[in-house]
Amino acid sequence: DAVLSMPLEEFLARADKSVSPPGPEFMRSPVQPLEPKSPVVPYGYSHITGYQMRRFGIKREQLAMVSVLMSAQATRHPGALTKKPRTLEEVLSSGDVAPNLSRLECARRADGAAAFIVCSSTFLDRVGRGAEGLPVVLSGGEASGPLYPPVDPDESTFSCEHATRYAYEQAQLTVEDIDFFGLYDCFPICFVRAVEAVGLAEQGAGGAWVEERYKQYLAGGSAPLPPADFPVNTHGGLSAFGAPWETPAMYNIIEACEQLTERAGSRQVPKCRRALVYGNGGVFSASAVAILGNGRSGFSS
Repeated sequence: DAVLSMPLEEFLARADKSVSPPGPEFMRSPVQPLEPKSPVVPYGYSHITGYQMRRFGIKREQLAMVSVLMSAQATRHPGALTKKPRTLEEVLSSGDVAPNLSRLECARRADGAAAFIVCSSTFLDRVGRGAEGLPVVLSGGEASGPLYPPVDPDESTFSCEHATRYAYEQAQLTVEDIDFFGLYDCFPICFVRAVEAVGLAEQGAGGAWVEERYKQYLAGGSAPLPPADFPVNTHGGLSAFGAPWETPAMYNIIEACEQLTERAGSRQVPKCRRALVYGNGGVFSASAVAILGNGRSGFSS
């Protein structure tokens, strides 16, 4: 995929249209969609953030800590847009885009491209290239939620939990078997829900999990956390690496392949055997999860 950014006004118009109900009939659907308000995508995620705050008590500062941590991760990747870590104060004071959502908590717009090749072991044999050492797809899962952000979000709004469960069950693996996580972080609430969905934190405890990593980050002098201690979005994710429209989830896969082939340099997770990658579409409308192996240890411990 490749993306060249368009003028801001056109980008906003297309983004708004992509998650707005196309007609009044949708406003009367069983799961009543939220009345669109521009910018529709940030307002949709802001609305879901409000649900998480009311239901589970996640704090405003915990959400902002996601941006801080991702910016620190990005500083180790030579291709990332973000070159220096953000502070919590900078994130919170960067100007509100929507309630409980600041500018520095949004996926970072950019030009960009990504590419990878998926092929069978039969094809590799035919072209004389063995599969040894190449990443392999161990499993995948997909799930969907409401097409448009609902007026009254509840747990049925979220689909990442279902997609993750399908992927784990298909591979006969659990969170303890995963060494690297590439989690979609277009906005902090997406990252927090992903942390919970993949099993890094219990439901409702994603904010506390983020805060604990943030405290470790401060205790280390605001240096990026060691990959062994924080093997999540080692490239910086959407909020710090960069997010060209439809491309960002591919960056998660590419970073997973770098980790699995031990080519991640200072970002390398030690003995990385398996990676979980997650992509989100719409405003929690669809989720796709894949588990990859390094082609050497596969399902073995």
